[in-house]
Amino acid sequence: MSGVTLSALVVVYNEEKRLPSCLEKLGFVDELVVVLDKCTDRSKEIALEFGARIVEGSWDREGERRNTGIAACRTDWVLEVDADEHVPPALAEEIRRVIAGSTFAWHEIPVDNFIGEKLVRHGWGASYGKAAYPGLFRKEAKTWGNDRVHPSLVWRGTKGPMLENRLLHYVDKNISDMIRRLDSYSTARAKDLRERGETWGGTASNVRRMASRFFKCYVRRGGWKEGGYGFIIATCAALYPMLSHLKAKHEKE
Repeated sequence: MSGVTLSALVVVYNEEKRLPSCLEKLGFVDELVVVLDKCTDRSKEIALEFGARIVEGSWDREGERRNTGIAACRTDWVLEVDADEHVPPALAEEIRRVIAGSTFAWHEIPVDNFIGEKLVRHGWGASYGKAAYPGLFRKEAKTWGNDRVHPSLVWRGTKGPMLENRLLHYVDKNISDMIRRLDSYSTARAKDLRERGETWGGTASNVRRMASRFFKCYVRRGGWKEGGYGFIIATCAALYPMLSHLKAKHEKE
């Protein structure tokens, strides 16, 4: 067996309902690190039951809490997983195999997204859902930016091939959940824009951006194959920049 070590990093905010099923899929790692951000439910108790090392704090920005979690990991490689994500056995085996021989600094993992119990594979992207993500990396290779939502990434080292097996992501319960997520994302993005003195372009430019984002998700990424789900994904992706712009311009906080 390779001597290369692996941490699973899970960053949570009040995830007592989803956390157990996430953590029980991570028994293949050498270290489990759970970052608790302002948690007031049983998330800490659940994480401790799975033998996790706990990092507690209060962060307003996604990048800050994720960088804190990466710094807390004590292994060669890190696997970032959210509480609404599951690592199936085939992916777990592939991850251990890849890190045992990889000469690269990081790898992307393909994702299967579920809305409720429905697998929705096409149309994700444009800051609204992920078809793949750079979740497997050497500890020193990845640094998150300082934004509240969708922070940028700084990489050190070379990207390797994408893994073959898929992470399972239970992204939304239903369409209402998708719309609530759009509202939350655009509110956080608006705060970032106001803080930097920006409004993410004018109304006209955002109308053009809406059209291009809808086309990208619905046509180029095959959202049309998913019927109504593909249409609502493309619509939410298209509305995201416009809503963020309008909130940044017209709301105070």
